[in-house]
Amino acid sequence: MADENTIEVAAPVDGADAAPTEGRGPGRGGRGNRGGGGDRNRGDRGGRGRRDDRRGGNRDEDQGEELIEKLVHINRVSKTVKGGKRFGFAALVVVGDGKGRAGFGHGKAREVPEAISKATAAAKKAMVRVPLKEGRTLHHDGLGHFGAGKVTVRSAPAGTGIIAGGPMRAVFESLGVADVVTKSNGTSNPYNMIRATFAALGEQTSPKSVAQRRGKKVADLLRRGGASVELAAADAEAIAE
Repeated sequence: MADENTIEVAAPVDGADAAPTEGRGPGRGGRGNRGGGGDRNRGDRGGRGRRDDRRGGNRDEDQGEELIEKLVHINRVSKTVKGGKRFGFAALVVVGDGKGRAGFGHGKAREVPEAISKATAAAKKAMVRVPLKEGRTLHHDGLGHFGAGKVTVRSAPAGTGIIAGGPMRAVFESLGVADVVTKSNGTSNPYNMIRATFAALGEQTSPKSVAQRRGKKVADLLRRGGASVELAAADAEAIAE
């Protein structure tokens, strides 16, 4: 008979110590699996990022047309906020294809390159087509007015060149005009000068469009200026648009 003060300790059963170890093993393995799943999720997110990059590359490839970009004016602007003044930059850009299409746009940003990019994107969206005579000059004279700016544009013979200054020269260079004579009156604000110039170009018409609108032939319109039948016919064939 055992003493009352004696405590009997049960002998360990074979494999009893291994059981808790096996239980902890799968637990650690489960955490490892969850960690592996997290890695897979991160890999999926990385894959989505790569797909976005590919889409961005396609958009860049769509813009295959080569355009002439002219930076006309850049100005530092400021905005008064609660903590003081916030400075930025405003850019005015003219864009054209050199074949009778041109547009202008302006953009604002905290940095100069970003402002130029915004202005260029706006100019590409606002491009207009202007009919050109022989692909080098305007068909007729025109007047443009915007705000306090007034401009006069006139067609010129071959070899005249671009007689224009400031923002107007950038417009005609990007448009593809080789011979033109211009005059600016009033304000020298580049924004108003550009808008007045495009207002004058918007009124340009070609003999072909006028003939279609009036239901006549181009040769009949040219003969009204006193030209002979043969010369009017030759000029009518030479008109491309």
